[in-house]
Amino acid sequence: MRKTKPKKRILLPDPKYHDVQVTRFVNNLMLQGKKSIAYSIFYDAIDMVGEKMKDSDKAPLEIWKKALENITPQVEVKSRRVGGANFQVPTELRPERKVSLSMKNMILYARKRSGRSMSEKLAAEIIAAYNNEGAALKRKEDMHRMAEANKAFAHFRF
Repeated sequence: MRKTKPKKRILLPDPKYHDVQVTRFVNNLMLQGKKSIAYSIFYDAIDMVGEKMKDSDKAPLEIWKKALENITPQVEVKSRRVGGANFQVPTELRPERKVSLSMKNMILYARKRSGRSMSEKLAAEIIAAYNNEGAALKRKEDMHRMAEANKAFAHFRF
């Protein structure tokens, strides 16, 4: 679209927790349009988190939200070509992109984990992110480290 920005799609809240953020996560989790399977994976993972974190005073959904918050990056680096040289320019992230990146990273590294089912792997990744560990948190720290190392090029921001 050349001139107009596309309209933001309105997401309906999920059936169990009535939360739009859960719907967005499930949409990212879904493969080949199988939304009911994605919902069952997510709900099973949340149930597993609840069982494993019984001693915690928080609800499983709160644990998931805190885990997402822990792996949400604040800055990223973008390649910018200036005078024949490519610079990694650190840029701040828009709020929607922050959420999107954190969800996609959590799902990506949950898929890479070893385990029986996807719901087990997702539950393990949620718990790891909640405890400030795991691959998704490492990805966030790497992004921040790259931005910090290249902050001399911040004046090339576009």
